[in-house]
Parts: sequence; C-alpha cells; structure tokens
Amino acid sequence: MRISEGQNSGRQKIVYYLVVLLLSTYGVSRRSIHMDSLTPFEQLVINIVSPIQKIVSQARTDVRDFIVHYTMNVEASKKNLDLKKDIGQLHEEIFSMQEIALENRRLKSLMDFQDETAAKKVLAQIVAWDSSSDYKMIRINKGSNSGIQLQSPVVTADGLVGYIFRMTDHYADVLTVMDQSNRVDGVVSRTRSHGIVEGYARGKMQMKYINRREPVILNDIVITSGLGHIYPRGIKVGTVSRLERETFSTTQLVELSSTVDFTKLEEVVILVLSYDQMKKQEWDALDQTEEEKLRIVEKEKKMKSREKAKEKEAPPAATKKEKKI
Repeated sequence: MRISEGQNSGRQKIVYYLVVLLLSTYGVSRRSIHMDSLTPFEQLVINIVSPIQKIVSQARTDVRDFIVHYTMNVEASKKNLDLKKDIGQLHEEIFSMQEIALENRRLKSLMDFQDETAAKKVLAQIVAWDSSSDYKMIRINKGSNSGIQLQSPVVTADGLVGYIFRMTDHYADVLTVMDQSNRVDGVVSRTRSHGIVEGYARGKMQMKYINRREPVILNDIVITSGLGHIYPRGIKVGTVSRLERETFSTTQLVELSSTVDFTKLEEVVILVLSYDQMKKQEWDALDQTEEEKLRIVEKEKKMKSREKAKEKEAPPAATKKEKKI
C-alpha cells in the first residue's frame, strides 16, 4: 500500500516539473524586446562623451604600443650591442691571425736564410729604435743568456743590419751599418772592387777608397768581403745609388742604399761565430781575394799581349820627305 502511494507522488512531481518547463518556454518565446528612445539630454551626453572615450581609448592603445615598441627596441639595442661586441672580437681575431700569418712569413724567410758559414743563428725581435731618424741603433730582446756575443753580426734575409756592440743578460744594442763609426770591408759583386762602407747622411752609406778607374755603375750590389773579424763573406750590404768621379782625385765617391728596409724591420738574426770560425772565414776571404787579384793580373796581361799583337800586325805608316830645290 505504501509502495503504491510513493509511486503516485513521484509521478505527480514529474508532471509538475513538465508543466513548469512548458510554461517557461512559452513565456520566453512570446517575450518581445522593448527599445526605449533616448532623451535629448542622453543624446547630448553621448555626443560629448564618445569623442573623449575615443581619444582615451586611442591614447591607451598608443601608450601600450609605445611601451611594447620601446621594450622591443631596448631588447634589440641590447642584442645589437652584443652583436657589435661579437663582430669586434671577430675583427680582432682576424687581425691577430693576419699578423700571425705575416710574422710567420717573415720568420720563414729568416729561417730560410742560408749562410755559407756554420754559424749558430739566434732569432730576435726589435723592441726599441734610436731616437734619431737615421736608424743608427736598434735594441733587440736577446742578450748573453741567449748565447750571443759582442760583435756578433746581425742580418736579415735581405742583407746586413749591423753588429752587437753592447748587451745585458736579456737585451742587446745593435750598431747598424747606417752609423759612421760602423765600417764594413765591402766588395762590388760585379767588378770585385774593394772599399770601406760606412754610414753617411740621409739614411745612406758611402763606399770609400775605390779607384776612380774602377768601372762601377749604378745598381751594382756591394757585399761583405769577409775581412775585419766581424762579418762573414757574401752578405749583401747595399746597392750603388750615386757615383761621383772627381777630375783631380784618385778615388771615386760611391753612395749606397741599404738592401734592408729599416722602416719595416721587425725581426733579425744574430750570427754567433766562434773564434776559430771567424779566423777560418777571414783566411778563406784572403785566399779568395788573392785568387781574384791573380785573375785580374792575368786578364790584364792577356789584354796587353793582344794589344801588342795588333800593333805588330798593323803596317807602319809611310813617311814622305820633301826636298826643296
């Protein structure tokens, strides 16, 4: 009995809910939207406020865009600075690599420089120049601790630089061939004419005591003769750049330009010779000089004998004697 009463009450609730749902749906479907017209005051307020709202809205948009753009510009500036730093570092690395390549090229030319003597070679860099403009003295970064000695010749692949005239444990000063007190016994490579080379003016050198009859010409190469206990034989000293032959003088003035470009000099080679090596080289130079003199004497004898032979072959000139009657 109780079960049947509970089922009837449940059915009544369901029916009740369905009736309420149908009535609400019908009311919504029958509802109409009522549009009220604006009063003149409301229209005036809207017309006045709307432009202001538009301006405020546009300003807000502009401010927002400005902040966004400013933030992006700041970030872009930071990235630009970082990129510039990276580019600067890359340029420095490229420049360093180029300098290393040039230095390796110069060092290779120095190491390829083959001297006829069995001298020990010490590579050094120039750390200071003479205060004058004639490159009379240079300072290098090697001293007695590196095995070099006083009066050791200093050279490059292009020619003679000078010799060591004072030094410490780690540094040494080089008296260049541009100095007047540095005298080099030289010989003209083409004519084998001997003379003394010493510093001159305006970054030039002069070769003294050459007989004026010696056929020296411009651009002749002058090399070391090997005499004087300092410089080995055969090192380039300079090229003839000017000649002066005075009428009433037995010698001629020969001006030389160094084969070494002192304005671009950065590295040098010191030749360390033992006493026995220096003496042997000097004796060899003397022997070669004597042989050259003998060859020159023989050449002059042959030329004189040829001239005499030509004179004998030529017919004697006929003489005519006129007699007055």
